[in-house]
Amino acid sequence: MSDTDTKSKAGTRKVGWKPRGENTLLGTRIPRIDGVEKASGAAKYAADINTPGTLYVRLLTSDRPHAKIKKLNVKQAEKVPGVKMVHIIKDVDAEVHWDGDMIAAVAAERIEQAMEGVKAIEVEYEALPVYVDDKDVAAAEKAGRTKSLGNRETKEFESALARAAHKHSGFYGIPVISHMCMEPHGSHCEWKDKENLLAHVSTQWTSGIPGQLAQVAGVDAANVTVICNYVGGGFGSKFSAGEWGLVCAVMAQKAGRPIRLVLDRATELKTPGTRPSAFAEITVGADADGNVTCWDSQQWGTSGPGGGTISSGVLPYVFTKIKNYRRKTTGISTDTGPYQAWRAPDHPQAAALTHTAMDDLAAKIGMPSLDFFTKNLKLTDRAALYADELAIGAKIMDWKARWHPHGKGEKKSGVQQGLGLALHTWGGAANVSAVSLRVNPDGTVESTSATQDLGTGTRTCIAVILAETFGIPLSSVKVHIGSSKYPNAGGSGGSTTIGGISGPNRRAALDALWKIYDLVAKRYKVDADSLSAKNEKIYSGDKEVCSWKQACGLLGPTPLETQSKGKKNDGLTSQGVGGIQMADVSVDTETGVVRMNKMLCVQDCGTIIDLQTAESQVLGGLIMGISYSLSEERIVDKATGRYINADLENYKLPRIGDVGELIAEFYQPDDQYKKGVVGLGEPPVISTGAAISNAVANAIGVRVPVLPMTPKRVLEALKGAKA
Repeated sequence: MSDTDTKSKAGTRKVGWKPRGENTLLGTRIPRIDGVEKASGAAKYAADINTPGTLYVRLLTSDRPHAKIKKLNVKQAEKVPGVKMVHIIKDVDAEVHWDGDMIAAVAAERIEQAMEGVKAIEVEYEALPVYVDDKDVAAAEKAGRTKSLGNRETKEFESALARAAHKHSGFYGIPVISHMCMEPHGSHCEWKDKENLLAHVSTQWTSGIPGQLAQVAGVDAANVTVICNYVGGGFGSKFSAGEWGLVCAVMAQKAGRPIRLVLDRATELKTPGTRPSAFAEITVGADADGNVTCWDSQQWGTSGPGGGTISSGVLPYVFTKIKNYRRKTTGISTDTGPYQAWRAPDHPQAAALTHTAMDDLAAKIGMPSLDFFTKNLKLTDRAALYADELAIGAKIMDWKARWHPHGKGEKKSGVQQGLGLALHTWGGAANVSAVSLRVNPDGTVESTSATQDLGTGTRTCIAVILAETFGIPLSSVKVHIGSSKYPNAGGSGGSTTIGGISGPNRRAALDALWKIYDLVAKRYKVDADSLSAKNEKIYSGDKEVCSWKQACGLLGPTPLETQSKGKKNDGLTSQGVGGIQMADVSVDTETGVVRMNKMLCVQDCGTIIDLQTAESQVLGGLIMGISYSLSEERIVDKATGRYINADLENYKLPRIGDVGELIAEFYQPDDQYKKGVVGLGEPPVISTGAAISNAVANAIGVRVPVLPMTPKRVLEALKGAKA
């Protein structure tokens, strides 16, 4: 018997989900329980907190990518009306390492006064060598900006390459993109007294922030309370308090007044983090039947001053069983903003490099893309799953009737249509989180945990689990999250939150329910193991025993409390998913404009708690993928090192008319339901870029090698093909 099971007089009670057909809420479409608050503006984010006496901060950031500060005079800034404090972050002789690096913070009664204070600061720099080009690896080597990140070659690689009946070599790339959360990074810090800090922080890890703030403030972590009721986006960039958060706490401590420090949009794009770039020269070989036999990739890219790029271990992506390979990885150090995890770290880049090269090999062989990818599924870890998903996707997209050899489709008024596909995988295991559950004598249920809701529907999923377990309506469930004083919870990253909250809430609920069953059995003289809870009633078999409220009344005046923490190997959660995506595009060969017609994701994710929130995860991932495929890109001027499109006018994001029809199709056979909950946050953003790139190549018959596929790059590819 596992530590999650309990014994009754009749036998052992097993932890698990209900049989699929017995659920009334689980797996159905449930609107978010906090949707009205968010849509109406009643939901309060960290950026909305303005307690009496709050001072507002604006930052002086470097306009140089690499320099030493030679002069920093804040005296005039301190004299600006309304300015109450100037806090120096980097002083004279300190180096700045990118355009947007933080130098000083000005706090004032009003935000516009803080802005005037920033303008009044005198700063002079000594220029230092600047290098920002991450695409030209030869130039980076000449500039002394490269470092080896590993070389690996199997013994039989050279002979396998020589034997290959078909070979394709090509250059592929995916650039740096920036974190750009709807709610910018920031916090509101208020010292209740000299020892106790209340901080509202936009964070992905409520439990992890108090220790960070306490360390810089010189107080005990127990004296710091962090609140995060809502988060306007994180995607990997909000695990830490950030330098701005630490500055906010210290300034509030020194000023003796609340401080609100929220990054402006330009700083939001430049400083909280970026997704590393990845470029590669790739050769793929196959035998006469189209079976891939060897892989060669020479890859490079940048993660900013640290000089990293994506791991060589993720290539070739998904097709991990290619026995013969050579991989060389080079990191380039650039004077640009730093790296932070970005939804599915390394995977979108790896997919964009791998599956475009594979698709080009299929075209060279003369084999339809779907047939080629299907033939080589034996080189993946989920061959049967991918085969089923590809079959489902092909039917939805009418693939066999509509696909054509690359560049051979009908051309109407200069517009050509194309289809493309790609695969992806992710882990999604549960994080370790704790839950305290309370069943009140009036029948209401409360769940308390420090977990946070990034906008993925965490509150709703917890409520669904508890309402399903106890057989009560959602309105009888109260979900308390987002405070560091609640039971410790893991950070929301790696698609780990849904498993992290599902397991503990279900276990704690079952523990409480079984205790209530024992009380009901004793009171009504029935077998405890015959009992079930549904429709706000307790049943023994098909016979109603009592109402849910009557059962809870047996608790007396004191609520029943249970606790659980995970993760545990009890079948409630699992890990490892695979998905496929297919894109349908139209390309105007005269203007270079790529238009999305349809984007499909076929995805498994084990037991689905709320189908509506799961669909939202996929649709959001597809939109982000379309964005980095067609328009989103950090543009840095090579001569000056300036980030020249750090605003929402020139950092191009798609509008609603740019995304086409989006389809989220879940792979849900019974074995998937029995698998347990697996995270879904990362997977749907991964293979979008590769699928769209393959669709464009299918439409025009030539590869646009580097994302995003802007009109300029499409036209350049067409021109190059004609040359």
